[in-house]
Amino acid sequence: MQNLTISLIQTELHWQQPALNRAMLAGKMAPLAGKTDLVILPEMFSSGFSMAPEQVAEPADGPSLQWLQQQAEQLQAAITGSLAIETEAGYVNRLFFVSPTGDVQYYDKCHLFRMGDEHSHYQSGQVRQLFHYRGWRILPLICYDLRFPVFSRNQNDYDLLICVANWPAPRRHPWRTLLQARAIENLCYVAGVNRVGTDGNGLAYSGDSMLVDFKGEPQLDAEAGQSFVASQTLLLDKLQQFREGFPAHLDADPFSLNSL
Repeated sequence: MQNLTISLIQTELHWQQPALNRAMLAGKMAPLAGKTDLVILPEMFSSGFSMAPEQVAEPADGPSLQWLQQQAEQLQAAITGSLAIETEAGYVNRLFFVSPTGDVQYYDKCHLFRMGDEHSHYQSGQVRQLFHYRGWRILPLICYDLRFPVFSRNQNDYDLLICVANWPAPRRHPWRTLLQARAIENLCYVAGVNRVGTDGNGLAYSGDSMLVDFKGEPQLDAEAGQSFVASQTLLLDKLQQFREGFPAHLDADPFSLNSL
């Protein structure tokens, strides 16, 4: 079975300053070269959760995607995180998943955070995506997506759920609880990566990034409010053994996402 070493990067972000964020993140990732398979960055890692896409959005093949491809090649690891992207239809909050060979997969955030007016500035994605990488099936989510269990229902089609976020500190309890709930109900690993610090709107972030196993037990859970880089190896055979011994998915209620 192919194990997967993943690295979570929880950090402060420079408000609406992509070049500074890219340089800062490159420094944090450099020691991971040859030591990890997948690096996970926060939501809108180049700008923070900005509702000014006309100022921070890039074209799909812009400098931040090119930077992701360069970094993935140097690290010999995949990298994922989201960016504000300008498309012909409008702005989207797009998660890129870039392999060491430069191949790009992406997911556009489907559930836009109306309490932050995201739906007034960005277009909603219309497709639930699955990524395939080194024998693993991966479901990507972005922040607010985590609150909707039907959307992330595991139909025996993924092994790892990744959620990148800018999830403010006042709602840290739901963030932590939902990460564990998604792991338990979907019999999968869950990696949630949030930011820390304070953004340009004065919102504070406690981080609480976690790696949770298929039993809902935290495997990585650093002190709140602190920047960190942490890695852990996921064991696919252990996941499959647990699913075989506790096949709750066989009794799941059937339904489909007809609107997508």
